[in-house]
Amino acid sequence: MPECPDRLNAAAALVDVHVAEGRGGKVAILCGDQRVTYQALHENMNRFGNVLRSLGVRMEERVALLLPDIPELPFTFFGAMKAGSVAIPMNTLLTPKDYEYLLNDSRARVLVIHPALLGHIEPIRGELKYLEHLLIVGEEGSPRAGMHALPFAALMAAASPELEPADTSKDDAAFWLYSSGTTGFPKGAIHLHHDMLVEADLYARNVLGIREDDVCFSVAKLFFAYGLGNGLYFALRVGGTNVLLPGRPTPDAVFETIDRHRPTIFYSVPTSYAQLLHLAEKAGRTSLGRVRMCVSAGEPLPKPIFEKWRDRFGVEILDGIGSTEILHIFISNRPGRARAGSTGEIVPGYAARIADEHGRELPHGEVGTLFIQGDSIAAGYWNKHEQTKTTFQGEWINTHDKFSVDADGYFWYAGRTDDMIKVSGMAVWPTEVEALLQAHPAVLESGVAGVEDAEGLAKPFAFVVLKSGHHPSPGLAHELQEFVKERTAKYKYPRWVEFVHDLPKTATGKIQRYKLRELGAAARWLHDQQRET
Repeated sequence: MPECPDRLNAAAALVDVHVAEGRGGKVAILCGDQRVTYQALHENMNRFGNVLRSLGVRMEERVALLLPDIPELPFTFFGAMKAGSVAIPMNTLLTPKDYEYLLNDSRARVLVIHPALLGHIEPIRGELKYLEHLLIVGEEGSPRAGMHALPFAALMAAASPELEPADTSKDDAAFWLYSSGTTGFPKGAIHLHHDMLVEADLYARNVLGIREDDVCFSVAKLFFAYGLGNGLYFALRVGGTNVLLPGRPTPDAVFETIDRHRPTIFYSVPTSYAQLLHLAEKAGRTSLGRVRMCVSAGEPLPKPIFEKWRDRFGVEILDGIGSTEILHIFISNRPGRARAGSTGEIVPGYAARIADEHGRELPHGEVGTLFIQGDSIAAGYWNKHEQTKTTFQGEWINTHDKFSVDADGYFWYAGRTDDMIKVSGMAVWPTEVEALLQAHPAVLESGVAGVEDAEGLAKPFAFVVLKSGHHPSPGLAHELQEFVKERTAKYKYPRWVEFVHDLPKTATGKIQRYKLRELGAAARWLHDQQRET
């Protein structure tokens, strides 16, 4: 891996170094009308580290962050690390029950939260066993009784802007990122202080060629592993600038941000690229301003989107694959030699092998499970011993993805070994959606699989067996979609609902998802034909 000293604090290596080298006055973060310099980032992360110490938070104790993409997220993320504690950026799109699990599993003593998200914590406050301090960023609002809260702004104003970094090693825990698991329970991937530096050097510097004069803008949010690199530590590694978009990355908002802040590197996911293309085609837009490079990950980039984007804007989309456990992209297309439909080539510094079910390495062209070796891989999952053993295998990690590699070294995605669906770059587990559907009083059984939409992007397709006395109808299909939306993150709801008499199963009663995918593809095509006529 890139050379790292044994004593290393990532916050100091990514922020303090720029102040020491004279870049304190340079803008590190652009967010709407806000312009945060490296000096301001340095001082605010120091203040937050001192806030934590004043609250009695010790080294290695967890600090949960539930914030939109605003400057306070980098302040708290790096401030926690600099003080020696462990930062946990949390997905802002989850439900109260999800947050109950995450906060109790992590045993976070402190939660930094935006007022707009308080409603997700209020119903579960009495169930949080370890949370001691709730810090509210921005307008405090009026949390209900029992929701004792501290004003973030006042605490920060009273704290010193000077802080010596904790004496952490390169192998100390720095932050956790939660990734959904096949059982439906999220898994906390434990990342170390050297991980961000390794990924920034191997991928951002050596593959993308990121420079100090680059301005980075990511549609993926900072709580994702993908967004965290794109929108924060890649640019900080080289003294560049990040653009943050706090709200939903609608196509209008994304183009407005591109026009306003004029980024040079744009990171997104295939669903967003498809939406942006649709808007550009309607509006006749053909320019991305100063953008010199586009990057995609989160789900495979369909060949038609790659080609339409290149033809319209004159910029290739560099597709790649990363994971929460490996932190960011480890296979990627290269500038000037991207191949449409391919995930690209191995990032130098990582190693890959494709193996069969017995662990034997497969030759070129054969599909097998992808294993990766590299020094940004997490130390393991928190409190998930069996899953850690299954996924983290010595120096190698089982990605649970199916790939083949051709004679030129380009990797081609073939699916998931565990049937997980990637929707807009976010994990959707069929079993979770099935369980929700089966909670509806009309549903006897359900089976869910990922089916590609007209843009070639995977979405959940639900097959439903009704109980006697209930009859299929478009109204009931819509009701089931809304039923799921009300009980989980909205991106997980089934885009199509097909009523069937029974589900395809094995002799032992397991749902045959590959058959569901085939049925779903045929049914989706029929739906499209009927809509056109």
